[in-house]
Amino acid sequence: MTTADAGLRGQRALHPQFEDLRDALQRYLPDDDRETVERSYLFAKRAHANHKRISGHPYIEHPLAAAITCAELQLDTATLQAALLHDVVEDCDVSREELIDEFGVDVAKLVDGVTKLGTLQLPPADLRPGDEEVQAENLRRMLIAMAEDVRVVIVKLADRLHNMQTLDALKADKQRRVATETMEIYAPLAARLGIWKIKWQLEDLAFSYLDAEEYERIARLIDARRAVRERYLSQLRRELENALAAAAVRAEVTGRVKHIYSIHQKIRKYGGQGKSFDEIYDLLALRVLVEQTEDCYHALGVVHGLWRPIPGEFDDYIASPRPSGYRSLHTTAYWSGSRAVEVQIRTQEMDAEAEFGVAAHWRYKEGPGDPNDRERLAWLKQLVEWQVDVPGAQEFVETLKTDVFPDQVFVHTPKGEIIDLPAGATPLDFAFRIHTDVGYSCVGAKVNGRLVALTSELGNGDTIEIVTSRTSRGPSRDWLNQALGFVRTNHARTKIRQWFRRQEHTENLARGREELEKELRRLRLKLPEVEDGLPELIGAKTVEDALAAIGAGEPTAHQVALRLASMLVADQAPESLRSAVAVPRERTATGVYVLGSPNVLTRFGSCCSPLPGDPISGYITRSRGVTVHRFDCHNVVNTPDRERLVDVQWGSAPGTRYAAELRIDGWDRVGFVRDVSTVVADEGVNMVGLSTHETKDGRVRVNVTVETDGLAHLQRVIHKMDAIRGVLAVEREQ
Repeated sequence: MTTADAGLRGQRALHPQFEDLRDALQRYLPDDDRETVERSYLFAKRAHANHKRISGHPYIEHPLAAAITCAELQLDTATLQAALLHDVVEDCDVSREELIDEFGVDVAKLVDGVTKLGTLQLPPADLRPGDEEVQAENLRRMLIAMAEDVRVVIVKLADRLHNMQTLDALKADKQRRVATETMEIYAPLAARLGIWKIKWQLEDLAFSYLDAEEYERIARLIDARRAVRERYLSQLRRELENALAAAAVRAEVTGRVKHIYSIHQKIRKYGGQGKSFDEIYDLLALRVLVEQTEDCYHALGVVHGLWRPIPGEFDDYIASPRPSGYRSLHTTAYWSGSRAVEVQIRTQEMDAEAEFGVAAHWRYKEGPGDPNDRERLAWLKQLVEWQVDVPGAQEFVETLKTDVFPDQVFVHTPKGEIIDLPAGATPLDFAFRIHTDVGYSCVGAKVNGRLVALTSELGNGDTIEIVTSRTSRGPSRDWLNQALGFVRTNHARTKIRQWFRRQEHTENLARGREELEKELRRLRLKLPEVEDGLPELIGAKTVEDALAAIGAGEPTAHQVALRLASMLVADQAPESLRSAVAVPRERTATGVYVLGSPNVLTRFGSCCSPLPGDPISGYITRSRGVTVHRFDCHNVVNTPDRERLVDVQWGSAPGTRYAAELRIDGWDRVGFVRDVSTVVADEGVNMVGLSTHETKDGRVRVNVTVETDGLAHLQRVIHKMDAIRGVLAVEREQ
């Protein structure tokens, strides 16, 4: 008796499901490997000895359940160990080095991969509004990690399956969130990997929480017709077995009813055709397992000779396998009047691949390095390439939902290469899948040798030829209009947006510079004074990027100027802007701080009317204290008495109002001055002076003196005046 056997004898009573794991292991693992897995179980059990799940059950039940699922898929020993140990690093303070010492580098690497995925996921109780981007980033990293070692994600699927099986322990809102994520991401992921054994369980479990009433209704309908269904299946199975035997085809025939969520989808599909549950013809299915690939086609001939096939209901996934590697013949035939049955025909190996997907190579091949498996997972390589181009995590997840996980169509290049695309894809989607430059230069398309519209939907087996032009001006903006249907995949849309972003960069740069200079002039600032701090102000990498973003309206020049004015007044500007515009570093109880003293008599120069936030300078007068001017005031710049200039800084003076003179140029019309006065009143601004001057060309200039709280307030007033009908320009006067 081994040490592991002795240790296990005293612990089986606590965890009877360990016997299920041992039974599954005995079906395919040699004795030495079983002992290795059992040693990992003992390690995990000791590590989780004091842990409980939310349900109150011992925590070890969770990794055990994940390991049982992996054993049913007949995965390799290292994956089984990782399933048992996948939570010990995160939850039990077991180090990676300890795992390497105990179980080797391969196991530690797998556990590390699953642990990282686990720590990325927010626990159900912790999800808050606004965490969608975090969740999306988690999924993005998980799928990229899968490209490095697909076994990591198979363990993650087993982990999610048991979480769904025990989801009733969570609150209702958490149940719905986890179920939604399972239905949208994990079930399609299992399908894309070809692991239908997990896929249909995840779908049914998620459906039971997302629409419990419909789930129960369908379950009752299935149960109510169980006896009739079993009688039909038994009869059909005998008929087909006899026909195959008569044709000398050795085969095993089994019958089944599709799972609940699949039936729900068919009810929705046929409900639009006015059919009831009793009229849905393909709820019954027979599976025929033969020995060789050529026997599949022989058996197909027997089925079509026995029952009348339904036109358009035949698929050859042997000649054109699905991206997951799924191979089978599918046909549907009438066996009695309007009653029909679906028949799937495949070899034993194909059946294992259909149930276990990428995991099937551990049964039939030497390991995960098989060339066919690498080809089957080529979409993962494509996934890694795509994620570089997709700017946001949520957009990446949307790309997965629309481009990677939905139903597929299989089309051909002119050279015969098979390309898989989402159902509903167009020639433009095909062009961008082939190469980005092919998409950019596309001017037309031929399907099966005939010119078609770029909005045409592609069908299975179509041969696509893209017509390109060297003189093409690039994509049309109409291609991004989803209502027009030019492209259906996020991948193509992302590439088109990138083209326009590059083309518009120069234009946006010039526009941003012009608009920002206009806004800064209103603040009596110049672009060279603030451009060094502009990237930090709006979160751009460079000045050029910042100006291009402003030109694209993200943010607008007015928003930048308003933010700048507010930060200058509040003394919160970045350091790169402080030195440029002489932002005050002190605050005092008076309006202006002069040479370290808050009590010096000050007044504001009427020549320039400085406002809080303006860079300022003080001029010592002989009888009236210090006169405060804007730093660029002509009286300061041109004074011959430089020794009378002193350092002054803004302080805080709550309730103080500051005068500013504005010049408004516009087209003369009835009510123009009234509209100016209305804006002033609506903004809570005191107007202390107004004059108008008409010109011969029908224009009018209004000079208005207002009292505001400061620079930011004045900026809002200017922006509102700029929106008055007929206004050509609004600027602050000297």
